Amino acid sequence: MDSRRSSSSFFDREKHVVFLQMMNQLLPSDYQGQEINRLTLAYFAISGLHILGALDENHQMNIWVAAGQFFGFHGSRSSQFPRDDKGVLIHNGSHLASTYCALAILKIVGYNFSCINSKSILTSMRNLQQPDGSFMPTHVGAETDLRFVFCAAAICSMLENWSGMDKEKAKEYILNCQSYDGGFGLIPGSESHGVYWVLPSSVRERQAADGGFQGRANKASDTCYAFWVLRILGGYKLIDKKALHGFLLTCQSQYGGFSKFPGQLPDLYHSYYGFSAFSMLEEPGLIPICVELGIADIAAIGH
Repeated sequence: MDSRRSSSSFFDREKHVVFLQMMNQLLPSDYQGQEINRLTLAYFAISGLHILGALDENHQMNIWVAAGQFFGFHGSRSSQFPRDDKGVLIHNGSHLASTYCALAILKIVGYNFSCINSKSILTSMRNLQQPDGSFMPTHVGAETDLRFVFCAAAICSMLENWSGMDKEKAKEYILNCQSYDGGFGLIPGSESHGVYWVLPSSVRERQAADGGFQGRANKASDTCYAFWVLRILGGYKLIDKKALHGFLLTCQSQYGGFSKFPGQLPDLYHSYYGFSAFSMLEEPGLIPICVELGIADIAAIGH
């Protein structure tokens, strides 16, 4: 057995709590290239601790996240962008994914949403929606795909205001991403992917012999797909939960956290979705997760 893999046959909550607390205090040097995604990394740590039932009150987190609003929220206040072809300095603007993560964190820590300039968020976001119903994540131009449609919908849901998007256009775009096999691709005409699966029968087909889930056909099982496909349209009752539980434990690190594949070092992304999967598998002591918003249920209902 690889020395980096946990030999535990159970979900080691205490080690996971220590892992996330460490990550929340000081990220390893390998994350330096992710500075622009600092807010997303904070979301994985804060929401993960919340699911584990180990989140302490942190008023400094409120202040740090809320200070990042510029129409929406940007990923890091320290990120610098190069000048454009005309020598004009590019502003560190807001991003849909960062805005989703910021609102999720603020929801989790009980921040008063009346203190947020929701009108500017929704107005800015409405201008990011494209004629085909998709969304760009920033106002300086970028790819458009289903990830940002989800972010936009989650933002509207958390703000309890759907004026930030044309829902009918968004639905039209989503349906255009549906593939021949019933799943959904990232963009229209692309291969269906585990993150976007819709049919329970298709979900069942993605569970591999090792108990884990594949994102696409003939791909290796990956920790994060246990979350993405676990409860889509009732697919939960069709899967082999015992086999999935066993696969996830092979990805549990002796240091706490989860890795993408068995035997690798843990990272924040796969750790968070590992915790989410165990929450949906009803692991004792974990807070149930609201799969629609990606945060714990008690946060989603405002408690």
